[in-house]
Amino acid sequence: VQLQASGGGLVQAGGSLRLSCAASGRTFSSCAMGWFRQAPGKEREFVAAISWSGGSTYYADSGKGRFTISRDNAKNTVYLQMNSLKPEDTAVYYCAAALAYSRNYPNTAPRSRIVYDYWGQGTLVTVSS
Repeated sequence: VQLQASGGGLVQAGGSLRLSCAASGRTFSSCAMGWFRQAPGKEREFVAAISWSGGSTYYADSGKGRFTISRDNAKNTVYLQMNSLKPEDTAVYYCAAALAYSRNYPNTAPRSRIVYDYWGQGTLVTVSS
């Protein structure tokens, strides 16, 4: 699975962005997908995840009520809609796929980095105050 994240940019606080992650390969629809982010000087952290079917989602507390993860398996794409952005949301955002994990635990939305097998290159989100 190859992943290509896009949609990052510069936005003012309170604004919105929608990130996209396009995946190659026939196994996309079998994978739980996740978004993570890494701010300068900090560790990569979980943002949101969605099960292969889209029936289960999970969010970090930082994004609850503001972020929405979704997917379109026909387009091999997962999205992260981010509203009411804050300066502390500034980070490089990465999408990831959990293929092996999803085979053993279908219809789950994992938040642990270690279960994600494939990672995209990241897209930078900068929120100005």
